[in-house]
Amino acid sequence: MLRRVVRTLLVLLGVLAAPPVGAAALWATAMATPEPTLFTAAGLVAMTVTCALLVYAGLRRPRVTAAVTVAVVAVTAALASVTVLLPMDETPPTPQSQPTGYWTLPTGSRLAYTHTPAEGAAATTPIIVLHGGPGTPGDGPDDVDRLLAGQGYDVYTYDQLGAGRSDRLDDPTGYTVARQVADLEAVRATIGADRVVLMGASWGATLAAEYTAEHPEHVAGLLLTSPGVLWAPAWADREEGDIWDRLTPEQERRIDDLEASPRLLAWALLMEANPRAAHAVVGDAEIDAVFAELLTIAAPAATCHPDQPTGETPQSVPGFYANQLTSADQLTVPDPRPALRDVDVPALVLRGACDYKDPAIAREYDEVLPNATLVEVPGAGHLIDAEQPDAYRRAVLEFLDGLP
Repeated sequence: MLRRVVRTLLVLLGVLAAPPVGAAALWATAMATPEPTLFTAAGLVAMTVTCALLVYAGLRRPRVTAAVTVAVVAVTAALASVTVLLPMDETPPTPQSQPTGYWTLPTGSRLAYTHTPAEGAAATTPIIVLHGGPGTPGDGPDDVDRLLAGQGYDVYTYDQLGAGRSDRLDDPTGYTVARQVADLEAVRATIGADRVVLMGASWGATLAAEYTAEHPEHVAGLLLTSPGVLWAPAWADREEGDIWDRLTPEQERRIDDLEASPRLLAWALLMEANPRAAHAVVGDAEIDAVFAELLTIAAPAATCHPDQPTGETPQSVPGFYANQLTSADQLTVPDPRPALRDVDVPALVLRGACDYKDPAIAREYDEVLPNATLVEVPGAGHLIDAEQPDAYRRAVLEFLDGLP
């Protein structure tokens, strides 16, 4: 009787344990190779062998063991085909029509850009706009670009590598802070400007600071709006403020529904194992559409009134791999603050009074940059221009008027 119970348990163990053992083998192999054929085969072999060995140990009947093993593998494959293998069907945004050019840079990046030419005599110092995210460009040129062009500035807005209309990398681990800084330096050289004004928002402010620390001689001024952390490792053990903490219950429900996708959960595990493997399974077009939906749901939480719609959100397609890998790389970069303390570049730091980011983040820019001015804008959150456009534009123009 006991022997029969043990054999039955072995059969049950073979049937139930085989799929998770196969998944574990797949995940472990994905850590070593990004090739889906190889890590999928490893998972199938591990599942098949585990099931066959345990079932045979319980039954001692080769034909029945083979039939049970085939059935387990077939059922598992069928379930996978309608869950983790079924592509997510989020619809990507439709980018607005805009005058687009492309730079093919010495760094190897091909970036989309728009140039809003100065009206009248152009200032010798152009403005380069750096979007946030990482990986979340706007729909420029916008009203601010045109306003600045009307003041005599050539304005260049570009989609950073891996986002918007710019190229994506075949190897997502190539998205680094150093690559973005190198691209920005190549952009400056391409437009033929000895010095530029950098106008960065959120992550774009972090990128502007990183560039200034490396190339201070090419920066005439810094316009930093709702800046991200100046040096991420300094905030590794502190709460910098998270937009997800300000979601309404309805927004949380919509995001939970979106993130409950078995395919998205499996992709997240692969990202932990090997981003290149995750990229091979879930490509840019598929995950960027999911990212766009997440941003659309969460956008109101970036304002002073998370429960109110923000109006139209940017229709430029965001880049999720650029976002995830560049953000991860931020934790590995050298500290730019010592270099920035020796940079005498005029800087305006704008922070919304109800920004979800910790106020200490904006204060640090003011403290580190010797020639910085910090201005808090009442009635605005992270999206200052959207909530307080008059105050934002007035501050920007006053700053530019005061530049040498």
